[in-house]
Amino acid sequence: MAGVQTAVALREQGWSGEIVLLGAEPHQPYDRPPLSKAVLLGKAEGSALDVDFAALGIGLRLGVPVTGLRPEERLVEAEGGPVPYDVLVIATGAEPIPLPGGEGVPGVHLLRTLDDAERLRPVLARQHEIVVVGAGWIGAEFATAAREAGCAVTVVEAADRPLAGALPAEVAAYMAGWYADYGATLVTGAPVTAVDESGLMLGDGTRLRAGAVVVGIGARPATDWLAGSGVDLATDRSVAADERLRTSVPDVYAVGDCASFPSTRYGTRLLVHHWDNAVQGPQTVAANVVGSRTAAHFPGSVYDPVPYFWSEQFGRFVQYAGHHSEADDELVWRGDPTGAAWSVCWLREGALVALLAVGRPRDLAQGRKLIERGARLDRTRAMDPSVPLKSAVL
Repeated sequence: MAGVQTAVALREQGWSGEIVLLGAEPHQPYDRPPLSKAVLLGKAEGSALDVDFAALGIGLRLGVPVTGLRPEERLVEAEGGPVPYDVLVIATGAEPIPLPGGEGVPGVHLLRTLDDAERLRPVLARQHEIVVVGAGWIGAEFATAAREAGCAVTVVEAADRPLAGALPAEVAAYMAGWYADYGATLVTGAPVTAVDESGLMLGDGTRLRAGAVVVGIGARPATDWLAGSGVDLATDRSVAADERLRTSVPDVYAVGDCASFPSTRYGTRLLVHHWDNAVQGPQTVAANVVGSRTAAHFPGSVYDPVPYFWSEQFGRFVQYAGHHSEADDELVWRGDPTGAAWSVCWLREGALVALLAVGRPRDLAQGRKLIERGARLDRTRAMDPSVPLKSAVL
């Protein structure tokens, strides 16, 4: 998504030169969110992006993995031979983290690509007994689809709660009950110690049999190919882009899941693995590429978004905007978390910095705008779900 959006944005913003889009996968560029929903359930054959690459003069080279970068020669190393560039945009995304000991084991699956979804579709159609490893966003979405397909589903999570890396315990506790409500079994505090083609073993000695094991324990930036290139990486292995999404190497930019960027808004470096970032970031990259070559004194376009994502799971629509810190920010409940619709606000010195909305899209829409403005809220009014968030502004 980030690569395609960058190519399209370059044309829209006036880039007249050649554009070549390299992709490791053989498929036409596609959208990922449907993979864990419609494509997985057989309701759609694919999710190809509706982009006329030929009309835009964008050259697609598919099935061509990149293997290295030689910036002093302005060459990208790729299967089939080196590719020269004047400007390079790195948009190699992220790759799923495999389950230790599970690589190459029959019946153990990842869900990241179109090929992954197509391999899993018949598994769901046969209504196998499925174990999902990881109760994060992707694990919950896959478990939802598997239950809709009629599969028996057990989700195992090494942490003591679902979404442990994303939400505080007091919020995640209410979301844990969603699994049972949907007919899935959630087992927490359960690290996997061994896996084979008939199932897996948990740390307490419990043996779980499964017709298939689906792994959703996270993703990491796909940046190993940059070794020795001079492109600086952050400690999380993301490309350490600056506020204009430039890398440490001249005329090389980075965008999407593979890149982190400094946020003045939040006072930290952000690595955002969500669809919205792969759509918004390319606008900044294109503006800086075109502007740096067409304007004598181009000030540059700064990327400092309010991160946003959504998830459909267990019959609920979950949205999140912003970025919060459990240590620094005050959590404010808005509505009853045992009900079907509620929100959580995070305030930093009274200003709204993040919001989680479950079945309350209006809260999210208003909250996102308030975060962008740095608006301060009246805490008491913000706690009242009958009061529109915009009416709680001080």
